[in-house]
Amino acid sequence: IRRAAITAGEIVAVVGCGPIGIGIMKLAQIAGAKVIAIDMNEQRLAYAKEKIGVDYTVKADGNTVEEITKITNGDLCTTVFDASGHKGALEACPNYMSHGGRFVLVGLSKGELTYSHPAIHAKEITLMCSRNATTEDFQHVISVLDQFPTASYISHNVPYTEMITNFDSWLDPATGVIKATVDFKLK
Repeated sequence: IRRAAITAGEIVAVVGCGPIGIGIMKLAQIAGAKVIAIDMNEQRLAYAKEKIGVDYTVKADGNTVEEITKITNGDLCTTVFDASGHKGALEACPNYMSHGGRFVLVGLSKGELTYSHPAIHAKEITLMCSRNATTEDFQHVISVLDQFPTASYISHNVPYTEMITNFDSWLDPATGVIKATVDFKLK
């Protein structure tokens, strides 16, 4: 959020309603932006709407650009964050951006990405990658943590001894996981 210089009144899109995307959504709201949550998973979109209070949700499908165009009255989004790391999502994100928009890659992808140079050049986009947080970022998150719905954010919790048994299911959004945590209580 800091690197993208989000300001009040902007319309931003966040692709991926997992724990990182949800955090981005909430921080964008705190900065005063209107948020469009984009995901393929209806449960996660519902969570973003009901618990985070995003302004709009859009299911990632063949009509995503059209839906964003309707929501923004044709202006598209000033900033698009990808928190999915999904190749298809990452490659589609520039289609959601307004002229001069900012594209922030947060989710990690292990493969090659392909973009049409004339399309991204014509929009004069700014491409940023965000990987680590600074001390300033941590201090900001701590100062606004009371605005996060932490009780619902942590959807799964197990003792350390059960982590291995549960870990694979936490990777599947179909299990309803938002954020899984492990209790490390040492004797």
